[in-house]
Amino acid sequence: MDDRRHVILITDGDDYARKTVERVAKEIGGRCLSLSHGNPSVLTGQQIVKLIKKVSHDPVLVMFDDSGFIGEGAGENALKYVACHKDIDVLGIIAVASKTKQAEWTKVDVCIDNNGELTPYGVDKFGVPEMEIGRINGDTVYCLDQLDVPIIVGIGDIGKMSKKDHYDAGSPITKKAVELVLERSGYYGTKREER
Repeated sequence: MDDRRHVILITDGDDYARKTVERVAKEIGGRCLSLSHGNPSVLTGQQIVKLIKKVSHDPVLVMFDDSGFIGEGAGENALKYVACHKDIDVLGIIAVASKTKQAEWTKVDVCIDNNGELTPYGVDKFGVPEMEIGRINGDTVYCLDQLDVPIIVGIGDIGKMSKKDHYDAGSPITKKAVELVLERSGYYGTKREER
């Protein structure tokens, strides 16, 4: 039996993201590690792993944020530590687009635009498809290409996207991204078999 904790990593951690991720986690029957929010991230990878292990049940949604710092900041260092930890099973990553002064980018498997449609094109922070296929620009995405995870889903700025992902609207784009990770990672099938 696999005793690892099943987590989804999210590369955004501001207050909009926290409210949105908390709501989505509740709706999908998971848990949000609210203490992981911050802009930038303040917890280390070691601290986050300890907190993940205390959460009551899976899947656990965990936030990381570099707040636009160039290169690998605190959020990315923590993300890499968590993603590579032997007690953690990363179901997937939701890579959040942003406009940074020093553009960092990552490859993504698929994106969800601000209309909730899957697209092979990258999206900007507003969730509008861009010209490049399979990559997005963001500020906590520099290290994602180094990680071996089942799926990376790109979306615009969580809880925003010109109010199309607003908390009051149910944050449908973030919710769809989380559900896509759960589906494509095989998590739903695994949980059904254990029942």
